[in-house]
Amino acid sequence: MHPNLLLAWALFFLGIGSGALLGLGFHRDGFLGGYDAFRRRLFRLGHISFFGLGAVNALFALTAMGVGAGLEGVWLIASVALGVGAVTMPLCCGLVGLRPRLKNLFVVPVVATAVGCGATVMGGLAS
Repeated sequence: MHPNLLLAWALFFLGIGSGALLGLGFHRDGFLGGYDAFRRRLFRLGHISFFGLGAVNALFALTAMGVGAGLEGVWLIASVALGVGAVTMPLCCGLVGLRPRLKNLFVVPVVATAVGCGATVMGGLAS
């Protein structure tokens, strides 16, 4: 199995788990500071990023397999970068939700995901 496809399924699983945890308190008005609270919004963003970036990794894996690309060169860069983005985004959401002054950490998942998408485009153009 392509490593990004395996990562995608792991991310989907974590998305379900994090959603279940958030669901334990959603019915309380003051949960995590209330519906519009910064912390609650960041935790929800982290939860949904498991699914969104899981889907990006699944699409990457299917694309790479579809063009017969191995994990070398630009395809390896894309694979690793998309994996880093997918793992660090929910982590950053949680950390920034707890410590807002860490907001600059978001540069890591954003740049990693952008590099991964750009490398995928380059690999596709070269195929």
